[in-house]
Formats: sequence, structure tokens, C-alpha cells
Amino acid sequence: MNRISSTRLNAGQYLVSATAFFSLFSLVGIMFYGLPFFYDFWVKDFGWSRATVTSGNAFGRVIVGLFGFIAGWLIDRYGPRRIMLFGILFGGISLMALSKMSSLGQFYFIYIISALGYMCGGPLPNQVLISHWFARSRGRMMGIAYLGIGIGGMLVPQMAKWLNAMFGWHQALFILGMLIIVLSFPLAWFVRNAPKKPSGERIVEEKKIPLHVILKNRPFYLLLVGSMCAIAAVSGTIQNLKLFFTLDLKYAQAHSANIISLILLSSIFGRLLVGWMADRYPKKFVMILLSVIVACAILLLYFISCPWIIYLFAFVFGIGLGGDYMIIPLIAAELFGLKVLGRIMGIILAADSIADALAPTLVGWLADRFGNYTHAFSILVLFAAMGIAAISLLPRKIQLP
Repeated sequence: MNRISSTRLNAGQYLVSATAFFSLFSLVGIMFYGLPFFYDFWVKDFGWSRATVTSGNAFGRVIVGLFGFIAGWLIDRYGPRRIMLFGILFGGISLMALSKMSSLGQFYFIYIISALGYMCGGPLPNQVLISHWFARSRGRMMGIAYLGIGIGGMLVPQMAKWLNAMFGWHQALFILGMLIIVLSFPLAWFVRNAPKKPSGERIVEEKKIPLHVILKNRPFYLLLVGSMCAIAAVSGTIQNLKLFFTLDLKYAQAHSANIISLILLSSIFGRLLVGWMADRYPKKFVMILLSVIVACAILLLYFISCPWIIYLFAFVFGIGLGGDYMIIPLIAAELFGLKVLGRIMGIILAADSIADALAPTLVGWLADRFGNYTHAFSILVLFAAMGIAAISLLPRKIQLP
């Protein structure tokens, strides 16, 4: 492909950046980080256990996780735009439907729709979209796009708190569902899957590595296991924090919302830091550092009796949270290239969806079983340690035929 001397973004790249930012703001920031804010309302109104309210995410992710490879194949074949449009609609509709649910069966069915929205409109298509439009600054631009998650996750507890106070949790969810569609759908409608010609950066034409060759290679499975363990540690923590704060620590709704917002505010710094580091240092070491940060943050929860510890936890955990999700596709693109990135990340995200689903439910079950989160938090630290071990065995670069 041609070489370009300028590094200034063109109109297409600005649109790609805005599309990825607002899609992640909506499908992850609002939908993924926003729903746990409503868990304690469901416990109180429906009489469900903590394991039950966290199991909807598990049920949907396990079912739809099987769709991950198909979604990745569709993205590689037809581009990310079309599948993003469906995902945005599914995500918005699922929140509106949750506002009207009245039974556990409806709860689980709606979470399948929510998981479809996340898979089709969330990280997977946006990772591929950014990777195709950017080369040298891929880490930095991934970091900027992923700011949408941090800003969305930071704002949604405050938005949900205000909407709940004004209208109740039912209407709050309905409004947030509409907001997802309004913010994301128009931008995704106009974005292109890839530039018609390289613009703004040097992009090297690469040889396509057959998928079956990658699947026979040890580094793929190391990345898969490391990714699952890292996501389990992060998701198992964040999905249970509101329950831990309100039911165990007896925090008020406003105090819980403020701590969660602080975590997501810190995650913005984490995303920018990781984007900068990923363009300058070996990406495997960046991922190891993130898992160490997450493990140390979880350990701080054992010393929560000190009033200031919760704020230190929020800051440290937010940094790890901010970088964990975005470093994985950067490592995958570096190791295996762009030609099959959709399918590779489809498999990895399908596996991550299982970890993302089961870890919060396991944590909730352990909390119900023992009456506190002591054992649950130790399991999350173990997950982080296992992820560190797997990624440490990953080569910096691999040579595949």
C-alpha cells in the first residue's frame, strides 16, 4: 500500500473515532456499567438473591458467547458497520424492555438481547474498525475511543441516580435505553468499514495467516486464557460493587454512585496511559502490569474499615479497569495481523463473555453462601494471578507460516 507522510486525521478518521467513542459510551458505559446500579432495586422489589440479579448477565453472555465467532466472521466478511447497527438497536431495546419486566423468565430473555447488543455493537466491531483505520497510532486511538467507556461509566451512576429520584428505576432504565440509540445509531449509519485509500498513516499490506494455523499455535491459547482471567477479575469486582456498597457496607445510594463514578473517572486516565504505553512498550508487559494493578486494588477491599481506603481502591482499580479490555485486541493485532482479527477477537470475546458472565455470579453466590465477600475477593485475586502467569509466557512476537 502507499506511504503517507502526514499524520493529521482526515474526516473519515474523525468519524471513526466519534463512532467508536459513542458506541462504547453507550453499549459498555451505559449498558454494561449502568445495569449493576439497578441490582439492589431488583433484590428489594422482586425478592431475588444477589446471585440471581447477577446471573442475568451470566445467562445472556454464555448463550450469546457462542455467537462470538459468527459475529467475528461476519465482521471480517462484511465489515463492522452493519453488525454495529443491529447491536446498538438491541442494546437500547434491552434496557427499555428491562424497565417493563415482571418475571424471572422475562429477565433472562431480555439479557440475551442485551448480550447480543454488546457482542454486535460493543468492543468487537469497534476494535476491528479502529484497527483498519489506524496503524502507527493504533494504541493511542484505541485509548481515545475507549474513553467512551470511562466517561459513560462515570456519568451513568449519576444519571441513573438522578433519573431514579425523579421518575423511579423503571423510567430511568427506559430513558437510558433510548439514549443508547440516539447517541450511537446515527454515527454508525454514516461510518465506512475501512478507508478507500490509506490516509494519515503508513499501513503495510500484510500476508493473511490462515485461521487454522493460528488455532494450532500456543500463543493464541495463552492470550485466550490470560484474557479470560483478566476479565474475570475485573468483571467479578465491578458487577458486585454496588451490592457490596449498599447491602454490606450500608452506603447510601448517592455515596455508592459517587464511588463508582470515581472508579470510571480513574479508568479514563488508565485508558490514556495504556494507549500511550502500548505504542511504546511491549504490549504483553503492559497487560501484566494491568493485572498486577487489579489484584492489588482488590486486596485493598480487605482493609475497607479505613475510611480513605475506598477512595484509594477506586483510583487504583479504575486504572486497571481502564486498560484491561483495550490491551487485548492490540496484542491480538500485533501477534496475528488484521486479516482475521474479527474472527480471532470473536473467539476471544466469546471466551471472555463466559468469564465476564460466570465470575460475577460466582462472586455473588459466594457472598450469599458465606454472608460476606471475603472468600469471593480472594477468588478474584487468584484469577488475576492466573492471568499474569499466562500472559508472562506469551512471546513478544511470533512467526507463523
